[in-house]
Amino acid sequence: MAGRTQRAAGARADRGSDRALGIYKALAAAYPAARVELAFGNPLELLVAAILSAQCTDRRVNEVTASLFREYRTPRDYLARSAAELEEAIRPTGFFRQKARTLRALMERLESDFGGEVPSRMEDLLRLPGVGRKTANLVLGNAFGVPGIVVDTHAARVSRRLGLTAEEKPERIEEDLASLFPPEEWTRLSNVLIFHGRYTCKARRPRCGACAVAQLCPSREESR
Repeated sequence: MAGRTQRAAGARADRGSDRALGIYKALAAAYPAARVELAFGNPLELLVAAILSAQCTDRRVNEVTASLFREYRTPRDYLARSAAELEEAIRPTGFFRQKARTLRALMERLESDFGGEVPSRMEDLLRLPGVGRKTANLVLGNAFGVPGIVVDTHAARVSRRLGLTAEEKPERIEEDLASLFPPEEWTRLSNVLIFHGRYTCKARRPRCGACAVAQLCPSREESR
């Protein structure tokens, strides 16, 4: 997948690229403060927060990690506590038993294979329990400065509505976006698309009247 994405970026098609860049510039101007809304101070904290965010709001995750990260600073800290202790610490995020199991398996892999450090390569991140391309790209782009396109439900919805892709599968959407935008913009693009989907181009009631790219959106009429 990584090879296909890089090849797509290297062979960026002219078709639709000017329009796509126009959409991106308008959205970037509309959301100058777009960023990851999960609170973190290092790659490990972002990785943990991303896992906890499954079926949970970023706000609730941040409430939990505000205290969690004071006590759990390294993979060894997670492994030194009992499963019950970790479950209780993350209980408010929901699905806490499964998330605790995932976190413990993740920390064991970090200790055994990566010297307790979060790796900065896609292929290594994908070896970690609970980590798929969305989470890997999130960590790469926002914790390591390595270009990555994060395709969550917001980015996927916005990309389809704006005509940047017709695909449904996240990996295919990632490929389409990579073909339209230069790698140095991928992380910023992801944050902007997610912000737009979260605050304006909502799933059920998109705020088309407040949309910065309404005139460029082929879905505007049907989405009102």
